[in-house]
Amino acid sequence: MNSPKNSSSNNPSRVISFVNAGHFIDHYAMLIFAAAVIIMGPALGMAYSELLPYATPGFIAFGAGSLITGWLGDRWSRRHMMVIFFVGIGLSMISVGFAQTPLQLGAALLSIGIFASIYHPVGTAMIVSYAEKLGAQMGINGVWGNLGVASSALVTGVIGQYLGWRWAFIVPGTVTVLIGIAFAMTVVHEDRKGSRQAAAQVRVAKEDMWRVVLSLLIVVIAISTTFNAVTVALPKLFAERLADLTRSPALLGVIAAGVYVFGAMTQYTIGKLLDRYSLKTVALPLSFLLAPFLYLAASLSNLPLIVVSIGIVMGAFGQVTVNDAMVGKYTTEEWRSRAYAVRYFVGFTAAGASVGLVAWLYDQGGFSMMLRAFAALCLLAIAAAIILPREIRAPAAQAG
Repeated sequence: MNSPKNSSSNNPSRVISFVNAGHFIDHYAMLIFAAAVIIMGPALGMAYSELLPYATPGFIAFGAGSLITGWLGDRWSRRHMMVIFFVGIGLSMISVGFAQTPLQLGAALLSIGIFASIYHPVGTAMIVSYAEKLGAQMGINGVWGNLGVASSALVTGVIGQYLGWRWAFIVPGTVTVLIGIAFAMTVVHEDRKGSRQAAAQVRVAKEDMWRVVLSLLIVVIAISTTFNAVTVALPKLFAERLADLTRSPALLGVIAAGVYVFGAMTQYTIGKLLDRYSLKTVALPLSFLLAPFLYLAASLSNLPLIVVSIGIVMGAFGQVTVNDAMVGKYTTEEWRSRAYAVRYFVGFTAAGASVGLVAWLYDQGGFSMMLRAFAALCLLAIAAAIILPREIRAPAAQAG
């Protein structure tokens, strides 16, 4: 079992449940404004194009802040950092609901981004520390994050319509603070000094570690960029290419949600496979999915496009699980949060650049050019999987 023996007072399943809830909250909180801005504009007397830029500093902080928060998680306490995450992001959401001026709004959204940056480097490292089966728990954790993405727009729309946009921030913020208090009361700080879990779960020959680092950097940049591009472009792509099937925004949303369900299922499945097989064995065949499906999608529409889009989402979501598991398997306990911090800093920076890239490519040649360009980029994922060295299992004593 991978749970730390020096943290017997913490129930591993309870800790993992809180961390999974944190993944849901993290993505949910970051996307409330994107949904609420539609109804906030008229209420504040501002145009959509005027309001949207106020979210930019928060998204920058979401990625950049991970370098600092990951370091604090390793050097200070992951448990304390997660308490700060829950309470801080909850209060930040509430503060958006009370904002009266654009400056206050921007400051509150920045605050959400700062506290949101804690989760990925710290929470993911906690999953690795407490998981009995790393791959399966990584997959389940990914599903929770996707649920946060999927439900944010829906719940925000319902609350905003019936209670007003301010309550769309205040209600989830209050719930999050309460979860944080429960976490603080039931999870204690673990002292990892001298832990028998100091070693990585698997290792490679010392002379091959550069291949692990290079592979991770390549695949994180390629997949994070493609993943964000696909999630940004898919609703508009469906609106254009599924016109012969439906023009209903609601039905298009249901179709998109159905496609994403396959992504969540893939994360769970890939996670289970990672517990049974080596990372390279799983990553190599998976890496061949994205490029051909993206290339095919460039010229398809209606039902064939839906089918191919399922393949794209399965490939992208599966790769995210592989990326997280790669860091978890190859890094030692005392460096794990910092390793995840670098992984997410690089990934979120690349993902941020993808939005402008999607807009530019679409302007140059529509979705045909955009999809073919990202298909070419995803050839790098194949190269990264080939570069990965064969792994050597850590001694069984670590599990004891």
